[in-house]
Amino acid sequence: MQLKDARVTVMGLGQFGGGLGVTRWLLARGARVLLTDRDPSERLERPLAELAEACDSGAVTLRLGGHDERDFADADLVVANPAVPVPWDNAYLRAAREAGTPVTTEIRLAVDELDRDRTVAVTGSAGKSSTSSMIALLLDDAPRTARLGGNIGGSLLGAAPRPDEFTVLELSSAMLWWLGEGAAWAGLEPWSARVAVLTNLAPNHVDWHGSLTHYMRSKAEIRRHQRAGDAFITLFGEEQPAAAAEAAHALGGAWWGGAALPARGELDELLRAIDMPNVPGEHQRRNARLAVLAAEAAIRSAGERPDRTRLLARLGDFRSLPHRLEYVGTFGGLRCFNDSKSTTPDAALLAVGAFPDAARIHLIAGGYDKKVELGSIRDLAPRLAGLYAIGATARQLVAHANARDCGTLKHAVRAAADRARPGDVLLLSPACASWDQYANYERRGEEFSALVKNL
Repeated sequence: MQLKDARVTVMGLGQFGGGLGVTRWLLARGARVLLTDRDPSERLERPLAELAEACDSGAVTLRLGGHDERDFADADLVVANPAVPVPWDNAYLRAAREAGTPVTTEIRLAVDELDRDRTVAVTGSAGKSSTSSMIALLLDDAPRTARLGGNIGGSLLGAAPRPDEFTVLELSSAMLWWLGEGAAWAGLEPWSARVAVLTNLAPNHVDWHGSLTHYMRSKAEIRRHQRAGDAFITLFGEEQPAAAAEAAHALGGAWWGGAALPARGELDELLRAIDMPNVPGEHQRRNARLAVLAAEAAIRSAGERPDRTRLLARLGDFRSLPHRLEYVGTFGGLRCFNDSKSTTPDAALLAVGAFPDAARIHLIAGGYDKKVELGSIRDLAPRLAGLYAIGATARQLVAHANARDCGTLKHAVRAAADRARPGDVLLLSPACASWDQYANYERRGEEFSALVKNL
């Protein structure tokens, strides 16, 4: 649509850069932006500071601390934050649709600027950030270039890729719903990437989707609209057959089935060849194997021949991402790892499994209640050196003498340090989102890192 002088309501500034990025993009195209967020200004200090000039000039109008249905019904366009849960039942978005106002998201505006033939999309319940980052590393190898975006943070809007550049997108289930079924809200066709990757599926985000079935079906949008000749890469069924069978039973079929894969012998050989000395965990080596297969598919789609030996060598440069099983250091004799991005039980189980001896692990878990069963984390307690529960789900995790309800991260770190022996591991891997006590998982991880450095 023509954006010059258009009245655009941006719903949700957020903390990860999507709302900020789309607001800047709209302003550059001459739109008049009304920015509305349920949070008050004091909780949005950082992103608001970057919009101070536009607010002072009147180019941006702020409506903070709540929404007003009129701002949605009277707009020419609404750009919703994809984190808004059950958007089909949201009163404000419903007001926009009833008024005939198109509704879209920042991620849809961003992908429409991409060359889909040089785009890799990655989703999954666990491992998608690491896998996406590995793929970007492998593809960003001169003379090729690659960039990373999507759910991993920041905005790609306004920075169109070079003609020969790859884009790797981490996509959440919410983003995929907006790119698939939700695309019709703006009168658009569903979007898909030339190369699509699924890491795995496990219960998550029932609070957003309303049901586990809807969550898993939304993930299917990454493949549903691909074209003939596109590539779909997954090892979910091969690596986690029990979880895959359970998911297929719940959905009445396995939408991830039939992916074109190398023979079993080649897959095993590839896994053995992966060497990442700076990254703990067998699950990360499996993420790396998936990344190699995806990078090879992307390189072939560009008419080039992949060099597996070169790709494997590049993996040696990979480091754990911030807040993703990140080694913070050894303090007070404790080896400390920040895995704050672990917001599902499966992710926390993978983190625990990355270390050889669970009996030397002091695990801090708990947080916002996403209505996901946490029994698998609760049942870890007898095997661990200690389980220290925090946040809204703490009581769900404390059912064994080796588990303590610590309430806050500060108390959990102190309790673990008091019980630990030199050489033990202190692991923050919450298995829950952070929103009960922190604005985001990054703030939670930053506080953990600061606390352990003061031990």
